Order: sequence, then structure tokens, then C-alpha cells
Amino acid sequence: MAGTTEEYRDAVTLGKRVPHDGPILLEPYDPAWPSRYLALARKVHGALGERVVLLEHVGSTSIPGLCAKPIIDMVLAVADSNDEASYVPDLEAAGFELWIRETDWRAHRLLKAPGIAGNLHVFSTGCEEIGRMLRFRDWIRSHEDDRVAYEEKKRELAARRWKHVQDYADAKGEIVEEILARAFSPAGGWK
Repeated sequence: MAGTTEEYRDAVTLGKRVPHDGPILLEPYDPAWPSRYLALARKVHGALGERVVLLEHVGSTSIPGLCAKPIIDMVLAVADSNDEASYVPDLEAAGFELWIRETDWRAHRLLKAPGIAGNLHVFSTGCEEIGRMLRFRDWIRSHEDDRVAYEEKKRELAARRWKHVQDYADAKGEIVEEILARAFSPAGGWK
């Protein structure tokens, strides 16, 4: 899609983008986050049943000891994320709200969760982004040095003023890619 990053985000967002215009609030790890994920996972499973190919808690709230924005991120694999009619209406009936439709980037959809601050990232089965998200989570859980480095970068960036929260997320990209390079390397146990 042509245009600026801002134009792209406006084009893929279904709701009205409201500027954040401030620093990002990071909270210390909350042991309640896994149970919040489980509550949301029950809603997803209840809405979709066997159409759930994979559903996992990802993002910073899934990593014990790591500070995070208090928003539960989940990754959902369905047979075909472009086939919205096969899953979106049932998720909407369960209270989820389709918020982002990125047909040109890995057929990604994002739905906002009901009742609990959460983001449901939807991809098609086999999408490489799912593997990246899970590998990053698992690596950070088991490699304290990278968890600490990631948290330090998050805190440094969070203290800045951001027009949109996504700008903060994008700014973490460099350290995420550095960590993923280690996680996916033969030395990291990846074959």
C-alpha cells in the first residue's frame, strides 16, 4: 500500500484512531495476566470451537517478570484469516470487535477483546508470524539476559512521548529483531 505509515495505519484501522500523545504506561508483571488470558481464551474457544487451530498467550504479559502495558495479546490461527465470514461474526457475537484488517501484511486481523483489555491477532494456519511471536515469547522466558535487555529498551522507549501506541511498538522493532536473530540461530537451538 502506497503512502506514509500514518496513511497506511488509517487505511487498515476500521475504527477511529485516537492519538495517544504521551508516554506509555508500563506496569510490573502481574500474576493475574495468565488468568485474564484464560478468560479470553474461553471466549474465543466458545465462539469458534474447532475452528481454533491454535490460540496462545503472547506479548509481554505472557512473560513472567517482564513489565508490560496491561493488555493481553493473543495469537489465533484459523484456516484462512482472509475468510472473515468464517470466524469474525462469531467472535463479534462474543463481544470482540474487528479493529484492524491488514490484507497486504500476512493477512493479519486484529480484534479488540471484550471486558478485559486484550488484542486478538489472527493469522492463517502456517503463517510465519505465528512462529516468530511464539519463538520470541519462549526465548525471552528462558533467556534472562535478553529479557533484561528487552525490558530496559521498553522502559527507555516508554518514557518518550508517542503520538500513537503503535509508534512505540514499532520503535521496539530493532531489539526484537536482534533477539529473534539469536533465537532462530543454530546456536539458539533452531534447526
